[in-house]
Amino acid sequence: MNINVRAAAADDADRITPALVNSWGSTLVIAHGAEYDLTVLPTLVAEHAGELVGVLTYDVAGDALEVVTIDAIDRRRGVGSALIAAAIDEARRRECRRVWLVTTNDNLDALRFYQRRGLRIVGVTPDSIEHARRLKPAIPDIGEYGIPIRDELTLELVL
Repeated sequence: MNINVRAAAADDADRITPALVNSWGSTLVIAHGAEYDLTVLPTLVAEHAGELVGVLTYDVAGDALEVVTIDAIDRRRGVGSALIAAAIDEARRRECRRVWLVTTNDNLDALRFYQRRGLRIVGVTPDSIEHARRLKPAIPDIGEYGIPIRDELTLELVL
């Protein structure tokens, strides 16, 4: 699959917003105690033959680029890999020293995906999802593979 990744433009919002809401339940995401409005974050879009096949939102603070969300609409076709590679390129362009992200304990496919791309688990925050649910009650109790969603795992790639 030939995937083109680029920075989102203002006229992409009508395609990006529904994709984010479909994946995250809204455009509000809670991670490590912070609230993110995905509609205002820098965004990368992945396209194939003009169709949206993936979205990655990120935030840059200090010397680090945080991947806030990543969604491969067309899974297991290289979309996520292309988005992560583009985020790493963006971090290098901005002279960041690391790329990092947070996922939940149930997200086994993501843990495999990130580790295969060089990110390492550098932290675990037990029971952090309990606090996140106070800010976003729609976060489910049970996640992938029937695993209770309880903890956040931080992964990073040092550049």
